[in-house]
Amino acid sequence: MSVKIARSVLALAVLGVISAPASAHHSFAMFDQTKTVVLQGEVGKFEWTNPHAFVMLDVPVNGKTVRYTLECSSPALMRHAGWKFNTIKAGERVRVAMHPLKNGQTGGMLAKVKVPDGRLLAAW
Repeated sequence: MSVKIARSVLALAVLGVISAPASAHHSFAMFDQTKTVVLQGEVGKFEWTNPHAFVMLDVPVNGKTVRYTLECSSPALMRHAGWKFNTIKAGERVRVAMHPLKNGQTGGMLAKVKVPDGRLLAAW
């Protein structure tokens, strides 16, 4: 293989590695940020993961339990707002403010949460 071809292959490989994180990120256009909905429920699961953390919240609605999947910011940004990997745990009751999904499904973008110790934490 010629040096010119080898350099081209290397350049493409480097470009692919650099652009992979950017392509993994998505828009928040799916959330209606003009509306805020307040929910109370029990944490079903809290995922402290990159690129975004998630809260699965089980909310009682008309005698049934409905699971809301709430997207948060990155753990790095959430740490600056006072969060830790164990700030909330499955089974704890919390009150949240969130921006709902535009498509009407049960989920949204978490804005704030009142954690069991009484603190109000932003998710962004």
